[in-house]
Amino acid sequence: MDGGDAPGQGTVTCATWIRRPENEHLVVVGKSRPSSLEIFSYDPITTCLSASPKAKYDFEEGVNPVIIAVHPSGDEFVCSTSTGDCKLFELYGREDRIKLVAKEQLLLQGIGLQKCLAFSVDGTRFATGGVDGFLRIFEWPNMRIILEEPRVHKSFRDMDFSLDSEFLASTSTDGSARVWNTNDGSPVATLTRNSDEKIELCRFSKDGTKPFLFCSVQRGNKPLTVVWDISTWKKIGHKRLLRKPASMMSISLDGKYLALGSKDGDICVVEVKKMEVRHWSKRLHLGSDITSLEFCPSDRVVLTTSKEWGHLIYSLLLTLAEWQIYLLLLGLFLASIVAFYIFFENSDSFWNFPVAKDPSLTPDIETILGDLKSDQNVWEPVDL
Repeated sequence: MDGGDAPGQGTVTCATWIRRPENEHLVVVGKSRPSSLEIFSYDPITTCLSASPKAKYDFEEGVNPVIIAVHPSGDEFVCSTSTGDCKLFELYGREDRIKLVAKEQLLLQGIGLQKCLAFSVDGTRFATGGVDGFLRIFEWPNMRIILEEPRVHKSFRDMDFSLDSEFLASTSTDGSARVWNTNDGSPVATLTRNSDEKIELCRFSKDGTKPFLFCSVQRGNKPLTVVWDISTWKKIGHKRLLRKPASMMSISLDGKYLALGSKDGDICVVEVKKMEVRHWSKRLHLGSDITSLEFCPSDRVVLTTSKEWGHLIYSLLLTLAEWQIYLLLLGLFLASIVAFYIFFENSDSFWNFPVAKDPSLTPDIETILGDLKSDQNVWEPVDL
């Protein structure tokens, strides 16, 4: 586990991964007091960040970074600030020759404090969701306006693009959630919920096999993870996973794992195929609200942040399911039997005495192994 935010170096406000070619990934960290953006390199062998930033940008006094969205290419990102402006940054060079250049994007100036920023998976769309409930969807990079709609929510809570970049889901602080078509900005659906339910966080499935939308839902005092089918926008199931109110949700780039961060510093990682918890870290941030949670683009590593403890790089120990353990043990047992049989067949005796082989004394392999078809368990994948 690697941590940051040493005393006197500022308070971490946001952080995320920058995906780079050949898995030479970077991490961008936003800080206040003093305000800056710092770019660190990531070492996949040690799963640590570089001791010092490879590039840095200092904000003017009183301007703090709030949230960062990185383009899928890894060559640029947008950072919203506390003054209501969004800045565009471009990255040049590699390794120790990284250069960070700030550029002003006029359509993102003075749009107010933004709670959510997101690029589509294919990089052709960019969306912003404001504290004032204003939704903007642009084509990227030409910035053609697809949608500018005020007060679509009381105030934005979360947003995410679908894998095919066709849909944008957004949630509100009042517990509602809506879905938009990103081609023309038209509303597609309002997710149904009971009177005692608040939809808080949302992430689309990313494995390309099943069209799902995952949402964290607070049903009274009970936190749930609910799944919607995006072909019908109907609920297909729910499960209690984190067992605590969630503050952040993330999904791995390959879509195999879903992560939830709690408001008191816990994280759990769920295998999407089975919707079962594979990793749990309690009080990773020692009781602090987790404000960022992102999977590394290539490794089973997560980046988390909190205002009190800064940023942490954490390696996941993903446990096997019970049936996988039994299957592994069965495989090892069968392999040992086969190895014994091969040894028995190719040696005259343990002491290598020159004793002639007698086929009648050789045990039949079927006698040793038994009827594999009748003994072997068949494991079928269980759909959500």
